[in-house]
Amino acid sequence: MKKIILTIFVVLLSIQIPAQDLLDILDSETPKTDNIVSATFKGTRILNGHSIENRKDKELEFIISHRFGRINLGFDELFGLDKSNIRFALEYGVNNNLTVGLGRSSFEKTYDGFLKYSLLKQKTGSNSFPFAVSLFGSVAVKTLKDYDPADKRTFAESLFYVGQVLIAKKVSPSFSFQVTPTYVHRNTVRIAADPHDIFAVGLGTRMKLTKRVSFNSEYYFAFDQSKSIDARNSLAFGVDIETGGHVFQLILSNAITMIEKSFITENTGDFFAGDIHFGFNISRTF
Repeated sequence: MKKIILTIFVVLLSIQIPAQDLLDILDSETPKTDNIVSATFKGTRILNGHSIENRKDKELEFIISHRFGRINLGFDELFGLDKSNIRFALEYGVNNNLTVGLGRSSFEKTYDGFLKYSLLKQKTGSNSFPFAVSLFGSVAVKTLKDYDPADKRTFAESLFYVGQVLIAKKVSPSFSFQVTPTYVHRNTVRIAADPHDIFAVGLGTRMKLTKRVSFNSEYYFAFDQSKSIDARNSLAFGVDIETGGHVFQLILSNAITMIEKSFITENTGDFFAGDIHFGFNISRTF
């Protein structure tokens, strides 16, 4: 009897050892999964500026952005509601990493186009990466005929270029932030003392309040400014509200413009002196 039990034990042990080796081999050859962090921001804009978010593959988004006049204009101008600037835009996801967009602003009758490419994604897991990085580039053309007819601008002289690196991190389900080094080039400036090239850095945050509502803030600091105008840094606060296929943003900003070449380098409002523009962004994804 003892010999039978010993024989069974040896047989089971001999089976167990190769089986364990096989499990180890399978485990080592199984690809490790990485979890890509999503929804760092709710929409493609923090407030005025772009967020790290892209349109998904083959998605088309229609965006209407509106900024009213300054609140401190008083009751006669209905606290700025009698004046406004509007921008319409279409943005399309070529794939999950590349978005292209075209827009038109009533301010200076400006047309703009951009590309935004997701270079690196924030990940958790075995191959984790601590933040996400996207590249953004845009070109804008000013078509407002505000020049002397005898000194008509050429098309090239009306162009403006912007390059940005968007670096974002979702710290927790409730808090995200983004740092945005920015370069703006202007082919034409008002006076010779105005710089053609301006470097700036932006900081944006998102704090989730409820499942569908978040509080956002955004600030752009320019290292140089135009001498021909009393240019000021752009500051904005707002609320994101998600309603189905819409993301609705309510915004208070000292900038009346909504593209980078303008609100970063041509803003003249002093937020703390009451030069505040109420506005909104509303988007619909198809």
